[in-house]
Amino acid sequence: MKTNLPSRRYLTPTVIALLLAAGIGCGTKQVGDDVAASVDGRKIYRTDVEKYYQNQTAGTQQQQPVGEQATSLRLSILRELIDNEILMRRAEKLGLLATDDEVERKLNEIKSPYTKEEFDARLGEKKITVDDFKRDLRRSLTVDKVLNKEVTSKINISDQDVTGYYNAHKAEFNLIEPQYHLAHIFVTTAPNPQVHNLKNDKAQNEADARKKIQMILNRLDSGDDFATLAMNLSEDPETSGNGGDLGFAPESSLKNTDPVTRDTVMKLKPGQYSQIVTVMNPMTKQLVGFRVVKLIAKEPAGQRELADPRVQEAVRSQLRDRREQLLKSAYYEVLRDQAKVENYYAEKILQGNGVQ
Repeated sequence: MKTNLPSRRYLTPTVIALLLAAGIGCGTKQVGDDVAASVDGRKIYRTDVEKYYQNQTAGTQQQQPVGEQATSLRLSILRELIDNEILMRRAEKLGLLATDDEVERKLNEIKSPYTKEEFDARLGEKKITVDDFKRDLRRSLTVDKVLNKEVTSKINISDQDVTGYYNAHKAEFNLIEPQYHLAHIFVTTAPNPQVHNLKNDKAQNEADARKKIQMILNRLDSGDDFATLAMNLSEDPETSGNGGDLGFAPESSLKNTDPVTRDTVMKLKPGQYSQIVTVMNPMTKQLVGFRVVKLIAKEPAGQRELADPRVQEAVRSQLRDRREQLLKSAYYEVLRDQAKVENYYAEKILQGNGVQ
């Protein structure tokens, strides 16, 4: 299963689609309740499904899925376990299983931002052991190697493809107003349970938040990388994982943000970051936090021509992503057709009319 500390994401197909893809027969196989499914005779256990279920729902005690929602989530988790087992079988045939050295290198890379105590605590929060995590890393690395060899490496976007897309979507490259590419590092005055920055660092109160944002600004002034600080310390759960990147915003949208941030952004030059900006709730006028904003780039209004390298790169990247998604989907379907998959958990749900 693909693993990225601190959380996993699973596919969410509908229950019906899952049951159909599982190839359900007329009767339930006589297997132990501990076996959820098998792929070419290799068993996937209910305990594995439950472990990933607990991992995904950790920290959401007040919003735990129940009933059909919980069952659907377990089915989705099992579906991904089945898909990954199919890929592991393919990897064996291709000689692409991740090695112990590759797993250790990746583990050390992921552990590098943490102390040992911090890393162990994060694993504990997710209810997994180091061995569990290394097993998931091996799967993740192996799956990536297989997909790269069988799919990604074979994708070729020609100049003709790029030209054809541009001519058909030329209006998309006509900016009617300037665009601002922004990033920020945000610190809240109240602990946010949804914060998952790499350091798991959260300000506990206003005084703590003021000290933290000043420390961040001091580190920026000392030459620390903005994106790295955002990943390690920002308390915006939506952007900390990608270095605080807020994407492009049209100039008109800045009018909808708070006046202090808007005025700050308008004064910045590309590559510059702001001083500390106080963030207020526009409705209650109460303090909610502090931020440092960076203007990564500013795009003037006007038509972007195909000769612009940025346009070509944007088109090529979009076409590659779309083609990769399509080919991976088709690749999975082909491998599923070739594998013998028995989904006992899905059969049990179907025969029980959804009642567990």
